[in-house]
Amino acid sequence: MEENTSALRRYALLVTTLSSFLTPFMSSAVNLALKDIGRDLAADAVALAWVQSAHLLASAAFLPPLGRAADLYGRRRVFLAGLLLYGATSLLCALAGSAPFLIAARALQGIGGSMVFGTAVAILTSVFPPDRRGRVLGINTAAVYTGLTLGPSLGGFLTQHLGWRSIFAFAAALSLALFPLALLRLRGEWADAAGQRFEWAGALLFSASLLGFLGGLSSLRESALSPCLAAAGLGGLAVFILWELRRRDAPHPSLLDNFWRTEPILDLRRFRGNLTFIFSNLAALIHYSATHAISFLLSLYLQRVLGLAPQQAGLVLLAQPAVMALLSPPAGRLSDRVQPRILASLGMAVMAGGLFALSTLGGLSPIPHVVVFLALIGLGYALFSAPNTNAVMGAVGRRDYGVASSTLATMRLTGQAVSMALATLLVSIYLGRVEWEQLLPSQLLSVMGLAFRLFTGLCLLGMLASLARGKVEEKEDRPSSRS
Repeated sequence: MEENTSALRRYALLVTTLSSFLTPFMSSAVNLALKDIGRDLAADAVALAWVQSAHLLASAAFLPPLGRAADLYGRRRVFLAGLLLYGATSLLCALAGSAPFLIAARALQGIGGSMVFGTAVAILTSVFPPDRRGRVLGINTAAVYTGLTLGPSLGGFLTQHLGWRSIFAFAAALSLALFPLALLRLRGEWADAAGQRFEWAGALLFSASLLGFLGGLSSLRESALSPCLAAAGLGGLAVFILWELRRRDAPHPSLLDNFWRTEPILDLRRFRGNLTFIFSNLAALIHYSATHAISFLLSLYLQRVLGLAPQQAGLVLLAQPAVMALLSPPAGRLSDRVQPRILASLGMAVMAGGLFALSTLGGLSPIPHVVVFLALIGLGYALFSAPNTNAVMGAVGRRDYGVASSTLATMRLTGQAVSMALATLLVSIYLGRVEWEQLLPSQLLSVMGLAFRLFTGLCLLGMLASLARGKVEEKEDRPSSRS
């Protein structure tokens, strides 16, 4: 029995680690291909931003419903389905003949990605005990950062020598190769909420509202209806929160009793008063809102302003994720002994310094300066991410692992989408519908400076949220049920 448990843990760590590499690799690799995509598909600067934003918007909007489905029907099933969908849509991206088709395929790819990384952390926390959780989460985080590390270098190499379509072909091959390994070696379903009903009303309300808010925010300059769409989406999210907090147990049976008893997509009542959980997720939301667009902006800067080739630009950009990948495992282990609010808050402060430094870059800035600034941000990232994840998962009991993992992943993806939405908005204001060859370096520098100063302020705000979380006290695990 002990041998089977040990083997399960090894394969769970292997499969989730490899899959956790996939989506961040794609995110960072595509940044290096934007110039070639723009030339090949005649896409302007705003369309190029949407190539990244569409993936993030779809991922963030569908993650909570899919995370809830994983708790109901089995995390392994959703994980496997996500691998297949991600592989198929990656092939569609590789075959894209126009910018609108590529953007649509990227949105579908984002849904598949949310099925994969929305269940990976939940699977890990289901099979590993609390005293080993920080270590394995550090390894998982290192896999994410390894994907971010190889993305710029390998993505730049593939783009420069084989074309931008080879990046998507590589992702398709890797995801489809992981499927049989997960199918044969990842045993167990971990359906801790089996038997409960899926809440369609809450799922539709959340997905539609988040898509409306972030889509409207990204296109405020593009359409007169965008402000209304963003406002309606924000209002819908407020209604969703009230809907999820409503009383579930009807005092008297009625015709609506079954509907009333439907379990929520995100059972926010479980975390009411749990300040550690609330502020850890808020810190994650702000953190990713302040950092995700860095690679997008710098990839344009390095190739358009400094004139680097995709492979050269990729080598510069790997400074940040390389430091993140190197330092995340020790940061995760350290968070088993040192309170996460100390490490994570320090990380946010370091990132704020790095972001402000990036805002000072100009047309003649030496490349070593860019590398140092990115390495500083990588250090802050490592100090924040694994300890913050450990704080979130340690603040809940075992039966809440799925919803806690889904909530944290939602904060991460929503933050990333907000970051790209802000970058897209600034691009549309300062650059507009300008194709790559007509893009003026001075205009791009204006966008960069404003964006990085805005992100610096967000990081300082996130540091306050991180400090407010208080001391993490491990919750008692509850037995799980499998189906």
